[in-house]
Amino acid sequence: MSDNTRAQRMGGPRGGHGHGHHGMMPEEKAADFKGSMLKLIKLMGGSKAAIAVVFAFAIGSTVFNIVGPKVLSTATTELYEGISAKIAGTGGIDFNAVGTILLTTLALYGVSALCSFVQGWTMTSVSQKTCYTLRRRIAEKISRMPMGYFEKTSTGDVLSRITNDVDMLGQSLNQGITQLITSATTIVGVLVMMLSINVPMTLIALTVIPVSGVLVKAVVSRSQKYFRAQQKNLGMINAQVEETFSGHAVVRAFNREDVALERFKETNDRLYESAWKSQFLSGMMMPAMNFVSNLGYVAVAIAGAAFAMRGVITVGDIQAFIQYVKNFTQPITQLAQVSNVLQQMAASAERVFEFLDAPEVEDGKATESLAHVEGNVTFDHVGFGYDADVRIIRDFSAEVKSGQTVALVGPTGAGKTTMVKLLMRFYDVDEGAIRIDGRDIRDCNREELRRQFGMVLQDAWLFSGTIRENIRYGRLDATDEEVEQAARAAFADHFIRTLPGGYDMVINEDASNVSQGQRQLITIARAILADRKMLILDEATSSVDTRTEKRIQMAMDNLMCGRTSFVIAHRLSTIRNADLILVMHEGDIVEQGTHEELLALGGFYADLYNSQFAHDNADYARG
Repeated sequence: MSDNTRAQRMGGPRGGHGHGHHGMMPEEKAADFKGSMLKLIKLMGGSKAAIAVVFAFAIGSTVFNIVGPKVLSTATTELYEGISAKIAGTGGIDFNAVGTILLTTLALYGVSALCSFVQGWTMTSVSQKTCYTLRRRIAEKISRMPMGYFEKTSTGDVLSRITNDVDMLGQSLNQGITQLITSATTIVGVLVMMLSINVPMTLIALTVIPVSGVLVKAVVSRSQKYFRAQQKNLGMINAQVEETFSGHAVVRAFNREDVALERFKETNDRLYESAWKSQFLSGMMMPAMNFVSNLGYVAVAIAGAAFAMRGVITVGDIQAFIQYVKNFTQPITQLAQVSNVLQQMAASAERVFEFLDAPEVEDGKATESLAHVEGNVTFDHVGFGYDADVRIIRDFSAEVKSGQTVALVGPTGAGKTTMVKLLMRFYDVDEGAIRIDGRDIRDCNREELRRQFGMVLQDAWLFSGTIRENIRYGRLDATDEEVEQAARAAFADHFIRTLPGGYDMVINEDASNVSQGQRQLITIARAILADRKMLILDEATSSVDTRTEKRIQMAMDNLMCGRTSFVIAHRLSTIRNADLILVMHEGDIVEQGTHEELLALGGFYADLYNSQFAHDNADYARG
């Protein structure tokens, strides 16, 4: 990797200036609640039948639960009248009637519980299917995102959207939708039952609604921005933790623990500030709603006693009505809680859809095929800049013949690695064109283009898995023998066999159980196994010692034979053997030719060679 790339990274997430590290203060505007919910509803369109089942069984559960108190009230009335008759000596309690009523009530509550179980099971399935779909779409989206997005956005923030936000959305969806249905059904059903018992008492109970509505609106209008800030700051926390732990050795080596802790403290303080405010406001709703509910409960109890004394209402109906009042205020309180849940869901959904709706790499219809590539590459007055107003590559032109080994040489920031990114279409050129066998790569499918290249980078990337699996990543259908043959060609076979488990040794998450040089040898073996028509070697031997490099170079010479190879390297051996050396300075080619031709010119390359490679040349001559 060039220092130019490092500088870009330092200006991105690692340097604290990326998207994932911007402060998110509570005064940020509330989320687009309506837009996020509409997108979520559209996403769940494939689960219409399941959602219909949820609605049906949620309503059924609620209806059976609502009818229960009314039926049970007849048992209370039966007991009251029986006791009164026994005291008066005119009769007694009809236990058969009471037993029938109790069994009927039990059956009603049993059916209600069964319906509740079915709707809960179905809603859980719907919510998890939605989360599954979102995670799949995010994973697919990542491959279509421009490289610039990930250079400006921290890994932790992206991971937070995949994990925290999707999980929060799933939990909120599961709880919120079910609660919304049951609460709304309960309010309507209970209202009907209360009106059937006594209209004046119902009107008294309804006085809690406007007061409750004012409370809900006040809390929702103030808490949404804090829920949004909470989710954003949580993503920032994840980004910093991921960054600090992945670079823990560097942090400690430069004694930057205090700085890392201070950065974490600042973000953690912002998370605390937004989290406690959102939770405090949502927590205020329950006691406030309970207070209003209790006022309504007391008013209904007083009115019921007065109506009973006048014989307008039975004792059983009073008992049922009081229970209905409790059941009426409870769903109102639950709806207030649901509003908080829906706010959290909207905040999470917005972050997820923000990622899914981010601009993708435009890859129009491919008009050129790369099925049969010879490897002739033309750079025709290429111009490019990561930012529109800052040019990295100004006017780059070169002609590379099939099978040639081309070395890109130049000082730090000259644009060497940028040219490789353009060649692979990680970015598209702003001016000019890059052609392979006369075909403009912008007219080719990106996937097909990248299948033509094998790559070995300075940063040796390995995933958690066996050494054999990491090498086979170059060609998934390769046999074990082909994997081992590639390792031998890269001079990696010997050290692999000395490791515990050999080719089946599992490389851990950060590949710390093998050395940097060994990691590089494994990636070289991977490139050899891939057997592509063109190669890109970006400082491929920078992490191995001189003796190992010479052995690798012999393998590389065989590998590059007959293949068009682009080499970014400062090692003398690679540069001396190149068919063509392109000397870059400030985004342009200032000289080109073979090693001997460029030395004879006595220009920029000669100065660079004498200042940087003289010592290596002496070692090479002695070797």
